[in-house]
Amino acid sequence: MSDITSLTLTQTIAALDEKKFSEEELNNAYLERIKKLDPKLNAFLEINEKSNKIPAAIKSLISTRGLKTSSASKIIENYNPPFNATVIGRLLDKGVSVIGKTNQDEFAMGSSGENSAFGSTKNPWDLIKVPGGSSSGSVAAVAADLAVFALGTDTGGSIRQPASLCGVVGFKPSYGRVSRYGAISMASSLDQIGPIGKSVEDVRLILEWIQGPDGFDSNCQPSSHLRGATRVAADAHLGGGLNGVKVGVPKEYFAVPAGRQGEGLDSGVEKVVKDAIKEMEELGAEIVEISLPNTQYAVAVYYIIMASEVSSNLARFDGIRFGGDRSLFGAEPKRRIMLGTFALSTGYYDDYYNKAAKVRTLIKKDFEKAFEKCDVIVGPVSPTVAWKLGEKISDPLTMYLSDVYTIPASLAGIPGLSVPAGFSEGMPVGVQILGKYMDEETILNVGEVLEKALDIKEKPKL
Repeated sequence: MSDITSLTLTQTIAALDEKKFSEEELNNAYLERIKKLDPKLNAFLEINEKSNKIPAAIKSLISTRGLKTSSASKIIENYNPPFNATVIGRLLDKGVSVIGKTNQDEFAMGSSGENSAFGSTKNPWDLIKVPGGSSSGSVAAVAADLAVFALGTDTGGSIRQPASLCGVVGFKPSYGRVSRYGAISMASSLDQIGPIGKSVEDVRLILEWIQGPDGFDSNCQPSSHLRGATRVAADAHLGGGLNGVKVGVPKEYFAVPAGRQGEGLDSGVEKVVKDAIKEMEELGAEIVEISLPNTQYAVAVYYIIMASEVSSNLARFDGIRFGGDRSLFGAEPKRRIMLGTFALSTGYYDDYYNKAAKVRTLIKKDFEKAFEKCDVIVGPVSPTVAWKLGEKISDPLTMYLSDVYTIPASLAGIPGLSVPAGFSEGMPVGVQILGKYMDEETILNVGEVLEKALDIKEKPKL
């Protein structure tokens, strides 16, 4: 089959069951495509020629026995874990194999894919543009059909934002839904492993495979808490409509007062997102205006909490316990280590970290109050489409603001889904669907209905 690599995960499983092709033919097709296209994209750091099951691409920082887990950093460039992360073990049990480890921003620090110690990943839609980050290689691999699906991690938007910029489905589960055991930590109260796929149906299946406690991650919820809190969209999932679903639209996401979150929302992106909301209304959803008043503080809060946890987590790479010479850290990890160390230092802890933790609680309460009026919240994923390589790399603050719409959900620990919704300036735009804590089912149902209605079939021409 010439289009074997364009199939979704569920289509691939069905075709294998029907013996339309073998697993060997499947892997050969993907390996051939990787060899042809990855030199242009730089999505992979390591290829596994021995992949012999359903081929998945795995973000470099997720531990894989027998394959390097460098987190795209020179300081642990040759680290080869003696064990698999929980999610890898669960995928292997489901007949999945790792076709390669993907490029990323070093230690997951970045929003563009340009902070890797091994060169930037390119956007498959336009090779002079960024793919987003930090799960840059995983998302680019799925967008370019170099893997059936991928795993990434999302700390402040690192799955959802690149998924939007590259036109694929990206999903951040609720904090505690998926074990983080075996993932190199960046910010422990925020990190979450999640799936990247070619359809919402795919990420739903991958989530079913990888979710649940394992006895290693103390924050992972017991299985009795894994069912969605509501089933409001279950009938919609089956019937193809959104009747009875209340969709909350935060007024702050589209407002433009000076210095507030909506500032910098590109008009083309805004149109695509508003058209998607209109489509949801036509599918029977009730659109409700909501307010998330503390959203304007989210970026500042995130960069204090995240950097503080980074300074703690990366202290282990001291050249004695782990890693090589600390000078091998890239510029962005060094910047965040210093910011976090300052925020936690004597005399500044209360002014920075403690205050940020309190505002984080207010942001969480904003979502809880909003969800009293709606079942899901919908808005932009990224304020812009993909930008040119090098355009923001020397201006960290501008780069940080590219996660302005994804960070609040990460601080609140709630699930978030990025679904391709259209194009602006010839580049993909995703719409973000947020749900109540541990209610993945509802946003996946709503996302699947919207995805089918929008019916976007365009692929990058490589």
